Amino acid sequence: MTPLRPRRSVLYLPASNPRALAKAATLPADVLILDLEDSVPPEAKDEARRAAVAAAEGGALRPREVAIRVNGLATPEAAEDLAAVAASRCDVVVVPKVEGPEDAARAVALAGGKPVWVLIETPRAVLQAAAIAATPGIAGLVAGFADLAKDLRLKAGRDRTPLFHAMSVIVTAARAAGILAFDGVFVHLDDPAGLEAETAQAVAFGFDGKTCIHPTQLETVNRAFSPSPDEVAEARAIVAAFEAARAEGRGVATHRGRVVEALHVAEAQRVLAVARAIGLSS
Repeated sequence: MTPLRPRRSVLYLPASNPRALAKAATLPADVLILDLEDSVPPEAKDEARRAAVAAAEGGALRPREVAIRVNGLATPEAAEDLAAVAASRCDVVVVPKVEGPEDAARAVALAGGKPVWVLIETPRAVLQAAAIAATPGIAGLVAGFADLAKDLRLKAGRDRTPLFHAMSVIVTAARAAGILAFDGVFVHLDDPAGLEAETAQAVAFGFDGKTCIHPTQLETVNRAFSPSPDEVAEARAIVAAFEAARAEGRGVATHRGRVVEALHVAEAQRVLAVARAIGLSS
């Protein structure tokens, strides 16, 4: 079985900023997204593309997973971005403004066989999320709630209640397709309590990790998406109870007065796999 790769924290970095790329090698992010899109001004697009490809070629950013976000498929830069990124050594291609399975299939076709994560950031993308997620080659859905909130004209607020439908749709579509789902960014850099609350909410909704826009967010996000020692101990106990029951020929296992079924064991094994991947368990 292939070891689970941790993807708790996913940090966007402007590929046009050499200092940011150099600092990235020291950061505890599980995934780095070298950005060619929103954080890069038009006059810096070409240089950002070259810098992102060069950074992916080198070993300084490893063992982190390195992704590159290209410009949207409808932009003048998209073709050159995708050609360069497809030929690069990055691990994942991130494509914004994907609105349906046709866009998703085109992105996959241009990605050179690399896994593709797509931004779900428009109303049509939310409505088409299941079809997008089911497109062969799509490996992850990334929430883009700033653009979505703008298009929907909603006022999300700190509790994000108006976004709950979209959050659930994204996670459900990803789970149905067996791919990853990542929560959107928290934009208030001066509100650590708000980041804690929003990250806990992302965990509760079932996201695999959360996108970040600043290194100071990484510790909070990594901690929230890591199993606690109590959760690891409970998972081990569930697996042990199930294995003991099977060894004794019993069809039903119990743990702390609760029936343990295969679904509980599967979740316990997932928790233990995450713990091993981040070095919490051997």
